[in-house]
Amino acid sequence: QVQLAESGGRLVQAGGSLTLSCAASGRTFNTNTMGWFRRAPGKERAFVAAISWMGSTTYYADSVKGRFNISRDNAKNLLYLRMNNLRPENTAVYYCAARSGSATVTNPRSYVFRGQGTQITVSS
Repeated sequence: QVQLAESGGRLVQAGGSLTLSCAASGRTFNTNTMGWFRRAPGKERAFVAAISWMGSTTYYADSVKGRFNISRDNAKNLLYLRMNNLRPENTAVYYCAARSGSATVTNPRSYVFRGQGTQITVSS
């Protein structure tokens, strides 16, 4: 069973950058597609980005394409999300997740969420 711990969130000004990290434990990390999701206040959890287990394929929500970059280091069991040109609407709690189901890669129902999330607040 994989355990996940997100970190790196903080208060940042609009236009700024952040890198989130997700430390994973459990032997399934390097065989799973991994994803980042976010939950903004009053909204449901939403897909941000995902990466295949070898890192060869990436997926992004339209709203973050060209600004965010997902990557992974399987040797260190780490998942990253580099976020550039942040906007106030990016304010949310960000979660990493391990894909375990057959729903689409953007559907949170196909993922297992094991972390507490990390808060990002983007000020205008």
